Amino acid sequence: MGARRWLARLSFVLAGLAVVILVVFAGLRSLAMLAVAAVAAVVSLAAAYVFLSRRGVVRWLSLGVFVLAPIAVIVVYAFRNLLWVAIVAAAAWLLTGMTARLALAGDQQDWHMPEHPAQPPARHPYLIMNPKSGDGKVGKFDLKRKAEALGAEVFLLGGAEHVDVAEVARKAISEGADLLGVAGGDGTQALVAGIAAEHGIPFMVISAGTRNHFALDLGLDREDPSTCLAALSEPVELRIDLGMINQRTFVNNASFGAYAEVVETPAYRGDKLGTTLNTLPELLQGHRGARLHAQADGAQLEAPQALLVSNNPYGAGDIAGLSRRSRLDRGVLARQAAGLLRGSHSAGLELLTTKQITITADEPQIPVGVDGESVLMPTPVTCTVSPGALRVWVPRDRPGIVAPKPPVNWSRLRQLAGPAQADRIQVPQ
Repeated sequence: MGARRWLARLSFVLAGLAVVILVVFAGLRSLAMLAVAAVAAVVSLAAAYVFLSRRGVVRWLSLGVFVLAPIAVIVVYAFRNLLWVAIVAAAAWLLTGMTARLALAGDQQDWHMPEHPAQPPARHPYLIMNPKSGDGKVGKFDLKRKAEALGAEVFLLGGAEHVDVAEVARKAISEGADLLGVAGGDGTQALVAGIAAEHGIPFMVISAGTRNHFALDLGLDREDPSTCLAALSEPVELRIDLGMINQRTFVNNASFGAYAEVVETPAYRGDKLGTTLNTLPELLQGHRGARLHAQADGAQLEAPQALLVSNNPYGAGDIAGLSRRSRLDRGVLARQAAGLLRGSHSAGLELLTTKQITITADEPQIPVGVDGESVLMPTPVTCTVSPGALRVWVPRDRPGIVAPKPPVNWSRLRQLAGPAQADRIQVPQ
């Protein structure tokens, strides 16, 4: 507590220093500095939106404005001999955020999932591997041979014919499999995880996919998927939630609106960036895609352009499911929606945790990105969560997850920075 107290006090000192630097060395010009920075931020934001929502010459002109706006601020500051003032003040403010989060890190006492004994031992583990996933990680890391050496039966996906992975998993259980695992993408992981949860047997994740976001949130090694096989010999069990969307399981998220429309485009697999830039203008201007409506716990959300429903919340402000989830066992869905700058009607970013959310649309079917795979689903689409439904076996020795960065809470910092008796104040988590 002593170290945290001094870090909290240092945060206030650094914040005050940032203000003093501006006032002492810039005087009244500090107001002009803030005004110039605010105008540049607004211009950059508007230029970014135009770049995404337009094509042709206008798009590239807006990109030029986006790049030149911060350069113009630097030139103005330098011309007025205020550039060094801005740099030093910004550095002091950056250090303020760092020390504040270090001081508050001790308040996060429940950010990791509890581990349970993995009992009874698996006698007939059955692993499904996709040799094509992750640019051939199954072959590159010799996963089939290593898994069989540990006593697992391995089924390799392949060939020109479509394979019903769920049916393969069900057949394996009927033949005595008491653990299922997948070396492949998150979409395949989710399908087999649902079968494992349905039959109450443990599930194993092998990070042989391209993104491996599920493996990331479980604290597994994404660089060397063969390390995940240690869950066969030295496992511990995590009991995590499963997301459900119209009776289909998902482990990461289900996305609607702009993102799902882009992923559904046939050219997306071959050229993700080009397809996204080519598709967004119609989506952002409302010329393509269904008009969505979402309802959860009495809260209504009209016409979001992007909607992400995740199995437990990602980091604050993440509307694309790119950050981490520190826990997968809180028993909630997170609805994260954005009205992407629809002028005065924009709702901005909205966040809500719930146990069920229903999405309707003005069309009978809508594209949905389920763990990164595009599927068409009939409306209404209902997302729910099954708390603790999945028993996941992971290696006892694994990289683990990084503690999430706490938000800067100035009220809590003030308590920490005060006298020692302030430590006894109980702050709701």
